[in-house]
Amino acid sequence: YPRFPGDSVGTFMEPIAHSVAARGHEVHVVAPWHPLVRRSDREGAVRFHFYKYAPVRALNVFGYAGAMRADVSLRAAAFAAAPLALARGWLAARRVAVKHRASIMHGHWVVPGGVTAALAAPRLPLVVSLHGSDIYVAETLAPARRAARLAFARAGAITACSDDLARRAVALGADARRTVVVPYGVDGARFKPDPDRRRTVRADLGVADGDFLVFAAGRLVRKKGFEYLVDALAPLTGFPCVLAIGGEGDLEEELRARASAAGARVRFLGNLTQGEVAAHMAAADVIVVPSVRDESGNVDGLPNVVLEALASGTPLVTTAAGGIGAV
Repeated sequence: YPRFPGDSVGTFMEPIAHSVAARGHEVHVVAPWHPLVRRSDREGAVRFHFYKYAPVRALNVFGYAGAMRADVSLRAAAFAAAPLALARGWLAARRVAVKHRASIMHGHWVVPGGVTAALAAPRLPLVVSLHGSDIYVAETLAPARRAARLAFARAGAITACSDDLARRAVALGADARRTVVVPYGVDGARFKPDPDRRRTVRADLGVADGDFLVFAAGRLVRKKGFEYLVDALAPLTGFPCVLAIGGEGDLEEELRARASAAGARVRFLGNLTQGEVAAHMAAADVIVVPSVRDESGNVDGLPNVVLEALASGTPLVTTAAGGIGAV
């Protein structure tokens, strides 16, 4: 869940929670704690229960993309923290379900969220929602695969953000009759053409009126394919092109070195809020989403940035990886 209003991590979770609440329901979000969490206990009908699970700060890697190295392999800290995180997550979800008399459990990411929800309240109806990395982990690790099958067997409904993800879930044991594709939505009030923001952002970046501004956003990990985008700029000698990348991740130093070696004009902007991403999309001449299926087999479910780019009215260049082609 976004750690603070405007956080660019887990952006799809916030509208899901608030939209369910807007239908008249009370929603309790049980999620792992993170040092950057800045949430009040309650936002309208949505209440938060962030649980701590690791005595050492370095072991707080569950959620927020901290458990995986460049999204290719699990970190050693993830294996060390897993028993603590799973136990604490189960206990927190069970306490919340009992105290607030839950009527349904909704587990996000089949591993670990779906498994946690299934075990915490075994008598309640269960919905499991799939987002991408959870299926990859289940495909890669035998213990995760067995746990995912347990959750799938318990689930009354399974949602996936793309056709690709749904097919892979069925291959892992999800019941095709109970599996439905529900693509993410996008905030059309935030992501839209905006000439004023275009001028302001380009001035802040030092991009001249005649320069061509390319924008990309996402975690700096293998499946995002940013190295291919940086390489694509190298032949454009003599063309006034600037690439701005918003995001953080394990590959930042590698990408900086790659851009320097290629002589490409690349600005690494660091982590951007949702408002800042929207502003840069409105400012760009083209948005690029170069997602790939990486060498380990991991691929995006459905990058929100694709939908946000389309809503912004800025030309989009992308691949057909994961759920992108269907959109």
